Amino acid sequence: MTDVVPPRMLPPLNDDNREFWTGGSTGRLRLPRCTACERWVFPPARTCPACGGTAEYQAVSGKGRVFTHTVNHHVFNPEVPVPYSIAIVELVEQDGLRFTSNVVNCPPESVEIGMRVRVLFEQHGEVFVPIFEPDPDG
Repeated sequence: MTDVVPPRMLPPLNDDNREFWTGGSTGRLRLPRCTACERWVFPPARTCPACGGTAEYQAVSGKGRVFTHTVNHHVFNPEVPVPYSIAIVELVEQDGLRFTSNVVNCPPESVEIGMRVRVLFEQHGEVFVPIFEPDPDG
């Protein structure tokens, strides 16, 4: 977890996404995976968009690469210090398994496409927001 926890708009929890948003309490990033075709499903859903099979939550490695990114310098919220990195991270488990997050624990200008990252979490009550940092083992 990081030391500085900026304010965030938090998602409403429901039966489809609860494990994704609360899985960080155990330090694991959890995503639904199709029991039929074994594809990872994101955004979280109970059925696989590829084959219609049932999706059940499993832990992923939490490792990925920066697919693309930008550095934000505009103050949208005065409580969130700028600059900060906004990245689309692709997890190593599956081509195209991507989501938007932040890369922390490094200067925002040092984030690069292809950079290897690992997950960590910001706790906001019962919600654990997945964020990423450079992976020293990468």
